Amino acid sequence: MTFSIEGPYTGQAAVCEPILRALPAWFGIEDAIVHYVEAIEGLPTLLAYQSGQVIGFLSLQQHNVYAAEVYVMGVQPEAHRQGVGQALMQQAETFLRQQQIEYLQVKTLASSHPDPNYAKTRTFYLAVGFRPLEELPQLWGEQNPCLIMIKRL
Repeated sequence: MTFSIEGPYTGQAAVCEPILRALPAWFGIEDAIVHYVEAIEGLPTLLAYQSGQVIGFLSLQQHNVYAAEVYVMGVQPEAHRQGVGQALMQQAETFLRQQQIEYLQVKTLASSHPDPNYAKTRTFYLAVGFRPLEELPQLWGEQNPCLIMIKRL
């Protein structure tokens, strides 16, 4: 698969929302989608293009001078396992290192929840160098235990 990564840009909610909606196993709660779309608009966002179409994105949120977060990331289902997510992550890390950011975090559903899709998500983050830091069962509610994963840049 041939694709390119561009950005980061702000104001990308319109091209990212269809990807979120194409991933109901991960983004199936309407209120959460609306929240992500609103946030993406003001966040630095990397875009993956194939044949002029956006097939993936990664939005970053900087928390302080040392740390940032993969706020939200999505790749069209037909482009999964094709290197798009890895390329987005590599470009995000390059950008953050240029900003002198030392740590990158991501929040995902903890392994105490049996969701097989999020098991794949955790496997992806482990493969690109993130490590589990802490499970916060109350952050998103007991039905959706949050796992914070971190990576030193």
